Amino acid sequence: MTVIGTGYLGATHAACMAELGHTVMGVDVDKHKIASLARGEVPFFEPGLPAVLERNIAAQRLSFSTDYAEAAAFASVHFLAVGTPQKRGSYAADLSHVEDVITELVPQLRGKNTIFGKSTVPVGTAAHLQDMANELVAPGASVEIVWNPEFLREGFAVKDTISPDRIVVGHAGTTDVEAIAREIYAQPLSQGTPLLVCDLQTAELVKVAANAFLATKISFINAVSEICEIAGADVVPLAKAIGIDDRIGSKFLGAGLGFGGGCLPKDIRAFMARAGELGADQALTFLREVDAINMRRRDRCVDMAKAAFGGSLLGRRVTVLGCAFKPNSDDVRDSPALSVAGSLSLAGAAVSVYDPQGMDNAKKIFPTLDYAESARAALTEAELVILATEWQEFRDLDPAATAALVSRPYLIDGRNVLDIDAWQAGGWQVKALGRSL
Repeated sequence: MTVIGTGYLGATHAACMAELGHTVMGVDVDKHKIASLARGEVPFFEPGLPAVLERNIAAQRLSFSTDYAEAAAFASVHFLAVGTPQKRGSYAADLSHVEDVITELVPQLRGKNTIFGKSTVPVGTAAHLQDMANELVAPGASVEIVWNPEFLREGFAVKDTISPDRIVVGHAGTTDVEAIAREIYAQPLSQGTPLLVCDLQTAELVKVAANAFLATKISFINAVSEICEIAGADVVPLAKAIGIDDRIGSKFLGAGLGFGGGCLPKDIRAFMARAGELGADQALTFLREVDAINMRRRDRCVDMAKAAFGGSLLGRRVTVLGCAFKPNSDDVRDSPALSVAGSLSLAGAAVSVYDPQGMDNAKKIFPTLDYAESARAALTEAELVILATEWQEFRDLDPAATAALVSRPYLIDGRNVLDIDAWQAGGWQVKALGRSL
């Protein structure tokens, strides 16, 4: 098989398909990315992936190429894993990369071929790509577009690919797609992973619907945290209490700075845009408020920082712990942590940032911030510390030892993960989103 597109999704999928025993070629137009992967170097941080990549290159199950003709000759099963970023000036998804793959690959295919779409796309995209393929395919060849959405969690992507919690395959019913899918995913299916076969439109909607639900759950608890702050309540025990109800569950009920990354924000916006195109504008209007609540949390954190200094951040030394959008990742796309750091800097603060993995990517977006070599260096002489990404390294900090580094022991827990009693006992003044401390 080939995996076309070797970004976060594609590189992970290619390596893990090889780990499952398949012979895989990763394909990308970016020569530098392909050269890096061919050397066994992963151009992003994902725990466990470098070892899988190196092992399968060495076993000659995994190779890489920039040549679509080579890809067409190599396999009859192709995974489409290119990006679908948000269009500039619009909520809609940019499908140009997806369409480019069909344009380049399909005319070179021979025989019977199946393209499994992995990218997150607006509903109706697969049918559009099938129409494109039908016009471009060579005489005597055939191509079927099916959709097989991914459900990767950054930081757990290897496990989620090799042992997924579900496999969804959508198709139009013209070939035995299910048999092909069962061969591809034989190992996880043998371990009890359910295979859900449905139509194309349903498969396309599954991923965006899942992300919209998770985003809604996060923004719900953050909306409640706004009420908690005003009413003098505490969102942490509140979330624990409602999460015990198995109809609700405790996952994604952590109040704080909110969600970010390359999936949830763009996916809910694209979902809204597509609903409008389909004439169902009112069905997803609530997602606008979900998005707005999420962005308000960042502003609230900056307001708390200003309040810590009586209203002005000008010249104040502020340390932001974390710039990746979540721990165990170097992804800073739409990162709440980096957004807060940037806003503090624009408000006049001297901001020092430390993150175990995300700083190289952050420097490309906010080069004017001061990036420290260690947490200790970032904390030294700080007047305010903000925990913005819940890396275990930060959760394990000793309050008393940390207090000895700063010039003013004032902490904002932006993720509600610290032992507040321990930090207060260590001499810190502590504030947190959604809590009256």
